[in-house]
Amino acid sequence: GSIDGSIQEVNVSPCPTQPCLLHKGISYSINVTFASKIESQGSKARVYGEMLHVDIPFPIPEPDGCKSGIQCPIQKGRSYSYLNKLPVKSEYPNIKLIVKWELVDDQDQMLFCWKIPVQITS
Repeated sequence: GSIDGSIQEVNVSPCPTQPCLLHKGISYSINVTFASKIESQGSKARVYGEMLHVDIPFPIPEPDGCKSGIQCPIQKGRSYSYLNKLPVKSEYPNIKLIVKWELVDDQDQMLFCWKIPVQITS
């Protein structure tokens, strides 16, 4: 689904095996290296929990990609490292789901989109 960029690497830490075991009360580090195919002044992250084919918005503390390791404006043909945190709140239920992480440009087009299976646990 990445129209305006191509992912080179995704790293969720700590997550030695999939599905990632996400423990409540812990923040996980997200690092995505991607190459941009377009120019964009800014970028915005959208994160979802995908359950039964429904996307439930997953709030993250910093949705602005320009405050998450990306040097803006984004230039065509350059590679960027996007860094963020995925906080797992203690009130989340113990469930298996798919985390879908998108980064969109000024035109609301995908710079990247990736999914990872997770298990939320106490």
